[in-house]
Amino acid sequence: MSFDDYIPLLEKLSNALGPSGFEDEVREIVLTELKKLTKKVTIDTLGNVIGYHDGSGPKIGLFAHMDEVSLIITHIEKNGFLRFHTLGGIVPHALYSQKIIVITEKGKKIPGYIGIKAPHLFPLEERGKAIPIDQLFIDIGAESEEEVRDLGIREGCFAVFATKFTKLTKYRVMGKAFDDRVGLTVMLKVLERLKDEDVNLIVVGTVQEEVGLRGAHTAAWITEPDIALALECTAAADIPGTPSHKMSTQLGKGPAITIADRSIVVSPKVIRLLIEAAKKAKVPYQFKEMPVGGTDAGIIYISKKGALAGVVSCPGRYIHSPAAIIDLRDLDSMIKMITEFVKIASKTFK
Repeated sequence: MSFDDYIPLLEKLSNALGPSGFEDEVREIVLTELKKLTKKVTIDTLGNVIGYHDGSGPKIGLFAHMDEVSLIITHIEKNGFLRFHTLGGIVPHALYSQKIIVITEKGKKIPGYIGIKAPHLFPLEERGKAIPIDQLFIDIGAESEEEVRDLGIREGCFAVFATKFTKLTKYRVMGKAFDDRVGLTVMLKVLERLKDEDVNLIVVGTVQEEVGLRGAHTAAWITEPDIALALECTAAADIPGTPSHKMSTQLGKGPAITIADRSIVVSPKVIRLLIEAAKKAKVPYQFKEMPVGGTDAGIIYISKKGALAGVVSCPGRYIHSPAAIIDLRDLDSMIKMITEFVKIASKTFK
């Protein structure tokens, strides 16, 4: 199998718009793919997509979130500029001079630009200083508030980065929202590989992870997995200026196993099973070296009766910004590793 075989699905997911609470485009893609692989698919009240592959053994859950970091329009100026707040972790520096897409209340896509003053207009004392988000604005070319509203833009409409998927080199690709469209790609490809296996597998595309792991809360309550993994794209800082001990993960070194982050301390039993799966799949793996961030696993493992839960991530440079870069070899290794994990856990987990 060529690494390029993963691109059509990943590209489709990456280019889809899915701000937290408005994951409709992404959900339709996930739903379409799931219906090819299993006959039992449901959507819960919050909008989580749940696919069931019934089999024997413990109930194993694979969770990946459908939403992406985004903006929400909070005010429309009289002269047509839009004010906004962030949904999810975005630092101001990632927003300066970025092309974005505003989604109207009826789903129409309006191009826009996060404008800042030209350098000639900055006072010397302001140059080099960070501009707070509450001083930034979106310019869609409108001349008045009335023109904005006539386009269908209201307070509460969402906006996302306008980046399009691009293949950079033989193994590396760039795109929007790889956190967590990469995880969704892995989840769907693992189910594809296991669709004829006797495993008791549940796959879940969750909503609103970026704003507080909300979808996973209800999805885990509904599905009650015995053991579960959050499939993620995590920060790789293997770039100039970063000390080796602060890189967290590196591209090309394989999927990253989380030992602990701000939402979970992973059971050693789960970590041992993941390492065993990587060795059986004959793929490289690494550990996430910085205990930062949180994932759906942080909610899954304390939901209802509780569950053993872990996190496996594909390293991605520049996540939570307009674009991220991943290595397709890491994606391939992660798919193989998680496939083996499900097989092993189905036979050995009690």
